[in-house]
Amino acid sequence: MLTVRNLKLLQTTRKILFIMTDTHESKYFSHSPSVTRSQLLKTGSSFQKCSKESNGAIKTLKRKVKKEKIEIKYETDTSYDNVGGIKKEKWEPSTWRDQLKNIHEMRKNRDAPVDSMGCDVISDVTAKPEVYRYQVLLSLMLSSQTRDQVTSAAMSRLREHGCTIDNILKTDDQKLGQLIYPVGFWKRKVEYIKKTSQTLLDQYNGDIPKTVEDLCKLTGVGPKMAYLVMKCAWNEIQGIGVDTHVHRISNRLGWHQKPTKQPEDTRKSLEDWLPRELWSEINHLLVGFGQQTCLPVYPKCSVCLNKQICPYGRSYKSPKKSPKKLPKTEIKNEEPV
Repeated sequence: MLTVRNLKLLQTTRKILFIMTDTHESKYFSHSPSVTRSQLLKTGSSFQKCSKESNGAIKTLKRKVKKEKIEIKYETDTSYDNVGGIKKEKWEPSTWRDQLKNIHEMRKNRDAPVDSMGCDVISDVTAKPEVYRYQVLLSLMLSSQTRDQVTSAAMSRLREHGCTIDNILKTDDQKLGQLIYPVGFWKRKVEYIKKTSQTLLDQYNGDIPKTVEDLCKLTGVGPKMAYLVMKCAWNEIQGIGVDTHVHRISNRLGWHQKPTKQPEDTRKSLEDWLPRELWSEINHLLVGFGQQTCLPVYPKCSVCLNKQICPYGRSYKSPKKSPKKLPKTEIKNEEPV
């Protein structure tokens, strides 16, 4: 590094050199010069010394720069581990955006059963808020292991009968069974509905719980129902509702690092990588897609836009249809004339 003394010497030397090379008359080189030869020689020797020190400092600095390697790190998509706040790489399916875009295209008409018979549609939106929320809860309880058409018809009968907590508790089990039949496991659901309705009256002042944890404490209510109730009844997104369609389709599309066996495992896996702003739509979107295209049995992979980017679709071979058997014709024996 240059000292202050050396810097001043450099400035003085530059000034003298400029005067010596200037062709114009200067006050320093008039008839009575103020700068003597001995001063110039002294300044020159100091300049040489200063130059040597400067060159040495520059060389040292260059050596330091060469030794220090600059490493450029590019930020990758990462997330924090729950344990110790350790940063880890975030996994996501490689083609999920294209797959989701294609599903949106195939679902653009919104004409699947879930679009006209979902739990938020078949409940009475004109009723009091607490009554509407109660009906949303009941419709989801009835929908388990039941087609949307059957659930919608059962809810229609319940609404005509009077689908309020007080009225349902006054209805005897036999009558309630007749109203919801033929939903899946209808006898068990009669028991669930009665117990849950009594709990809502006793502990929640005739309304439904406002947290997933409390909803799951109700008889006959699981995580899938709880997350959908929070979305449809309370307009809050706290998780992804995973039913049989979401579970099946997400595994077929390869949306999990390892195939999941239980819906709750599927929910946790999806929530690990799927952007939160898509949680509200993913259930409704995939349910309709599963009802129309990605069927449980004999899926329509041949017309699916994801056929080439879906692991299941690429390997799926549609079964050969056996030729229709001709109806047997009865040969009548003619009576003798």
